[in-house]
Amino acid sequence: MTSTPQSVIFASDPGIRATLTRMLEEWNCTIRPGQTEAEALQLIRSLPPRLVVGVWKEGEDPLPFLTQTAGNRIPVLVISGSVDVNLAVACIRAGALDFMLLPLEEARIRRLFAQIFGERPEAPGACAIVSQDPGMQRLMDLTLRVAASRAPVFIQGESGTGKELFARMIHENSPRKQGPFVAINCAALPENLLESELFGHEKGAFTGAAFRKEGKFEMAHGGTLLLDEVTEMPVHLQAKLLRVLQEGAVDRVGGNRPVRVDVRIVATTNRDLRVAMEEGEFREDLYHRLNTIPLRIPPLRDRRGDIPLLARFFIQKYNAEDGRGVKGLTQSALDRLTSGTFTGNVRELENVIRRAVLLCDGVEIRPEDLLLEDNPRPSAASEAEQTSDWILPETFLDVPLKEVERQMIFHTLKRFDGNRTHAAQLLGISVRTLRNKLNEYRDQSDLSFEA
Repeated sequence: MTSTPQSVIFASDPGIRATLTRMLEEWNCTIRPGQTEAEALQLIRSLPPRLVVGVWKEGEDPLPFLTQTAGNRIPVLVISGSVDVNLAVACIRAGALDFMLLPLEEARIRRLFAQIFGERPEAPGACAIVSQDPGMQRLMDLTLRVAASRAPVFIQGESGTGKELFARMIHENSPRKQGPFVAINCAALPENLLESELFGHEKGAFTGAAFRKEGKFEMAHGGTLLLDEVTEMPVHLQAKLLRVLQEGAVDRVGGNRPVRVDVRIVATTNRDLRVAMEEGEFREDLYHRLNTIPLRIPPLRDRRGDIPLLARFFIQKYNAEDGRGVKGLTQSALDRLTSGTFTGNVRELENVIRRAVLLCDGVEIRPEDLLLEDNPRPSAASEAEQTSDWILPETFLDVPLKEVERQMIFHTLKRFDGNRTHAAQLLGISVRTLRNKLNEYRDQSDLSFEA
């Protein structure tokens, strides 16, 4: 970089301020920290920064701050302790660059910083695909062969298998590697926000639209756009997406003319596409448009030979990141790993190893450091059989079935700490169906629990 961009961060928690400072310093930013909104506003007025990152505790409202900074057109990243979909939507519409939840999601924040500052410094091997499995080697070879084309790529695989890593491999080995890599999770945003985030909106397009906002397509111009979990996109937006792919132009919400975009699309899903199309939740014409180059990533259970290799990789990674000196695993710990179920695939294995590196008090990880359950993780069906432990059936005598459904959804969300993907899997419904149910309940009355 040829300059040192100014950034303002504020958070009452000193640990969070220190973490954000460290991350921004990796982009050679000059940091001006504060503890309160008032301090941040004073810093902004004295010298307008390139980015503002604010942290609000649960129950605190970022909207007044956004209103006061809207005229400056300075990007504001809102990080909140409040799990509230309505608040997230209101903040984005008021001009927030993004809305994230505490605790800090460093990977997501890094990606956002990369979009703003044009660089992506990461730990060595942070985006490496580690495998010695012959099937994975063939898949990586195919990925490299198709990377240089403009053709859309559709990546299928279970959660945690590394779909985004393959998407980044495509981008970084393509002629577009100097352009932006922009990702959007189609399952993580409410329907009324997803359209604006994807396609952008004009000033005055809806209540709270204080100025024009570029969507992800425009942000990815000249680069690659990752549509993560695209099968969770509402059907009417799938039609608009298909039109963008066919015409190479987006229509902003409230706009009166198309905006030309040059974007290479990579889409991912963890669902069975045939089932999604049969159930009318995914358009067949969009499937054929996106599925020019199909890639299917195998789950970890089908390549158990990679587990020792991945374990060593993650030990080295978290030794460096957390300042530890772990050399490896005992044979019994390695045997315990290779016999594990790992329904969360590589992501789950990484979390297990990171925890073990922190807990290990010697040079080798022992079985007890892994903190794995003695019995295999129950399936969604067997977990569903245990729901009677959460709610007594007699509680619902003479209660309408819709209310039983509502309470079951809320209890399941609470059990998984608000994780919609896990809750939907247990309930036997799609993430989009779960999101629609929550929107329905919100419209009927105030939610006691919002995920």
